[in-house]
Amino acid sequence: MKAFDERYCLDTFQKLLAVDSTTGQYEQIQELLCSMLDELGFPYTLTHKGGVIAELGGEGNPLAVTAHLDDIGLMLRHVNADGTLNVCPVGGLYPFYCVTENVRIYTRGGKVFTGCICRTPNSIHVTEEELRNVLPDFRSNVCVVLDEDVHSAADVRALGIETGDMIALEPRCTVSNGYIKSRFVDDKACAAVLLTVMKAIRDEKLVLPRKVYFYFAMYEEIGHGTVVLPEDVKDMLAVDIAPTGPDQNSDERKVSIFAKDSRFPYHWGLTNELREAAIRAKADYVMDIFTPHYGTDCDPVVVAGYDVRHAAIGPGTANSHGYERTHIDGLRNTYELLMAYMLG
Repeated sequence: MKAFDERYCLDTFQKLLAVDSTTGQYEQIQELLCSMLDELGFPYTLTHKGGVIAELGGEGNPLAVTAHLDDIGLMLRHVNADGTLNVCPVGGLYPFYCVTENVRIYTRGGKVFTGCICRTPNSIHVTEEELRNVLPDFRSNVCVVLDEDVHSAADVRALGIETGDMIALEPRCTVSNGYIKSRFVDDKACAAVLLTVMKAIRDEKLVLPRKVYFYFAMYEEIGHGTVVLPEDVKDMLAVDIAPTGPDQNSDERKVSIFAKDSRFPYHWGLTNELREAAIRAKADYVMDIFTPHYGTDCDPVVVAGYDVRHAAIGPGTANSHGYERTHIDGLRNTYELLMAYMLG
């Protein structure tokens, strides 16, 4: 098995991060992904609503492996009278995890503006009690402030900014001593792992013992990324982050095999096959359960009624849906487990 190409994986991750892709705003990230697949030489098809299904080769007993390229973010809900923007979350973004973050506002007319997420009031020096004693809340005391000379709703609308515009957060990726700190490790780091697997298959001219699809989804963060599958798929494997926490086994330097999420146990037989593959590959793995607020793109596939076995794996990741952190070893172990399972 070809060794994990750390440099390619990190470079690919940063290329994916460079394109804002708040859920629903998929066109640019899909275009970038297709250019990467063209370079790697794998055929693919596009889903009608947004998504890319690549074919890796092999015959029989088809497996679909999925990672998603949509990010959590914000949408402009209302232009306030003072020229600030009232916003609502797209996906599971909480205000305490994003106050003071820099953002880009994408209008439906094709313009892009910058700004930042602020408390209102916003200065500890003159409004200490309000800031200290009240939790941040998008509905009442958190807004987006534009980097423009605006003082009224009319000023903002004159720029072409209006309700329904998309707002993306700055990823701020940095790598230190193997630790990868960035927004949107969930799930662009895992998508980078899939592309690294594809590069290894191409470079080594590997022949897969079964048919494999890689499904890059665009709506996972709102729950319907992979509700349409190729008709012949028998097994479904999601590659997504494994949140760390006080009651979790997951570790940033390891790959987790998911036993259960907040909705369902994962398929007993397929999960055991992944565990055996991890042992065979000597991947550093743990089994873990993720409740009460976690799911993967396997869940909507099961709910949609597909007769498939489903499972999930992924790198341990801290600060989920915030400024996330994982380690290159977590990506390496995810790669090694995925390669071992696919090659049998």
